[in-house]
Amino acid sequence: MATLLSPELLAMRGTKAFYTAPEPLGEAAIRYFALAIGATSDIYFDPQDARQLGYQDIVAPPTLICETNQFYSNDPNSHGYIGHIWDIEIPNTRLLRGGNKYQFFRPVHPTDIVSIEVELSDIFERTSRNGAQMVFLISVASYTNQANKRLAKDTETLILQSVLKDV
Repeated sequence: MATLLSPELLAMRGTKAFYTAPEPLGEAAIRYFALAIGATSDIYFDPQDARQLGYQDIVAPPTLICETNQFYSNDPNSHGYIGHIWDIEIPNTRLLRGGNKYQFFRPVHPTDIVSIEVELSDIFERTSRNGAQMVFLISVASYTNQANKRLAKDTETLILQSVLKDV
């Protein structure tokens, strides 16, 4: 069986991209995200309650900076997606999400200006139980604020799986 991994694709291992948000995160983004995910803690909405719990201000739900693209300022791609993608296309494959592993280092506040460095840290191939070839793309995104303090790390797995034809 032929490999899905080309030399050009393998050469992308270690590729990095860097983005910085054009403005502070803001209270509205925190409030809207918290409402969207059903988070009800007052630390997302009420500065006084957040301060009583030891925070300097309201804080963002932890995955806000990992699951939104407020730091990305390019135009949407042909599918309408606004955010970083590796633009890896392998004919006769479909894209699957393989999961995320999050690490959070400090709370994110409305005044934080978020930067992200994302690296395509690994690319490898496996065969599924049903014989489909799969290319795994492992990205590591590191988030910092304007003081270069680590906020979070997101290790994401994307899978390009070959589409098997009916026999």
